[in-house]
Amino acid sequence: MPNYRRVHLRGGTFFFTVVTYRRLPVFASATAVALLERCVESVMVDYPFSIDAMVTLPDHLHCIWSLRDGASDFSSGWKRVKTLFTRAYQGPRSDRMSTSMVGKGERGVWQRRFWEHAIRDERDFSLHCDYIHYNPVRHGLVKSPREWKHSTFDRFVRTGVYPPDWGSTVSTEVEAMELE
Repeated sequence: MPNYRRVHLRGGTFFFTVVTYRRLPVFASATAVALLERCVESVMVDYPFSIDAMVTLPDHLHCIWSLRDGASDFSSGWKRVKTLFTRAYQGPRSDRMSTSMVGKGERGVWQRRFWEHAIRDERDFSLHCDYIHYNPVRHGLVKSPREWKHSTFDRFVRTGVYPPDWGSTVSTEVEAMELE
């Protein structure tokens, strides 16, 4: 069995990509996105993290969490978010589940794992925020980040991080972004 190694950095800031099972468009409805937001907020009560940036697309999400109070265990937080969401979710699920999935009680909503990256410095943080907010444009869902309602883009505009038209014109740097 593979040994998945996670970085355990107390009080660290992390970028995550979390994907639905078989890329099923679970978050195509505003109802599902609202449910996800409620689940995350619920988990934040028990797990010490804040959300610095987030975008939810139909079949995946990207976000940045900052762990508080010396915490280092983000995996338990994600497990709880996924569990709460799966139990309450009433939308379509994959009907093509493996014997292993059935045996583990999985319900065809999420991929088992997630991708994480420890944010190294302010530049890394800024690049990942740009990646998050530009992602709906990258996927051809909208022409401007401002048009996508399921992200923290408006919060970044309100706080003066981005001008309202940020990402409306294609920036070679933003378009070419590939995260490690």
